Amino acid sequence: MVVDDSPFSLTLTAGALAGFGIRPAFTVGRGAEARRILQEKPVDLLLVDTDMPDIDGFELVRWLRRSGPNPNAFTPVIMTASHIRRGRVTEARDCGANFVVTKPFSAAMLLERILWVARDSRPFLEVGDYLGPDRRFRHDDYDGEERRADMIRKKTMEFA
Repeated sequence: MVVDDSPFSLTLTAGALAGFGIRPAFTVGRGAEARRILQEKPVDLLLVDTDMPDIDGFELVRWLRRSGPNPNAFTPVIMTASHIRRGRVTEARDCGANFVVTKPFSAAMLLERILWVARDSRPFLEVGDYLGPDRRFRHDDYDGEERRADMIRKKTMEFA
């Protein structure tokens, strides 16, 4: 599904996907319409613009992730944005999107991000008011001295 209030961007994105042999089942220009479809039909991938007049992309993704037993709640989401500040990238991550792509993007870049999202093995987490893919990309062991767990353990032993 592609959601974008700009008919030009909607056509370009759908055209880029068609070039890869991907035919979007749904191309919609309003967040409210996307929400209705997401409640009724299964979707494999959601490409959604961040800025739309009725329901912006952030609100749509937040709703999607919290939509209860809806199987689309776990659908991979790539957000697209024309102008995005660092704080808005953080907001996209925090609303539960898998990735953000800035416009204009090339067809090759879009395909690269779709493949990346398809191979993404991060688990979904529910922590506080967040529900979505694990926001951490690196799970490497820390090479330095572990201070938090060791310090807590030492303090607990001192009082025992």
